[in-house]
Amino acid sequence: MRTKVDHTVMHSYPGLVALVTVKANEKKNIMAAGWHTYISYEPPMYGVAIGRERHTYELMKETGMFAINFLPFEKAEEIQKAGILTGAKTDKLATLSFEEGIETGAPILKDAYVAYECKTIDINTYGDHDFFVADLVGFYRDEECFLENGLPNLTKLSIPLYLGRSKYMKLDDRVISKDCVD
Repeated sequence: MRTKVDHTVMHSYPGLVALVTVKANEKKNIMAAGWHTYISYEPPMYGVAIGRERHTYELMKETGMFAINFLPFEKAEEIQKAGILTGAKTDKLATLSFEEGIETGAPILKDAYVAYECKTIDINTYGDHDFFVADLVGFYRDEECFLENGLPNLTKLSIPLYLGRSKYMKLDDRVISKDCVD
């Protein structure tokens, strides 16, 4: 039975974890972010919440540009490492393959099945995080991982869903889906 409780209940999981990459001058970093969203289709805009104590936060403020990357389930350990290690003390990109984004110079992970290049247009403070809103200025997609209608091809792509507490589940073609459109 559901009851009222006297503490914060965080229930945004399972969900996708985005890997935020940034390059400011010659400093590069990557971090995992669970709080992110598409904001507008036209013009294309994306937002991500970043804690002010994060190393990535300072780099994003400095450059005003970053990238959002999504990796397949097989890379869940890399996603997790990007979320628990700090780029202030370690080069978290050292073991990952990437190219510099064409529009922003932010690292675009070679294993990403989707990536966005972002130029910050607004930053607002909400509690213990700042929300970066960005124009999407570059798009990357592994076409083999998607169907003609734009949906993920789950026979070729396993999507990692973060459950919390360092646990991930795999969304693949064995998941039963329901089409709720008439």
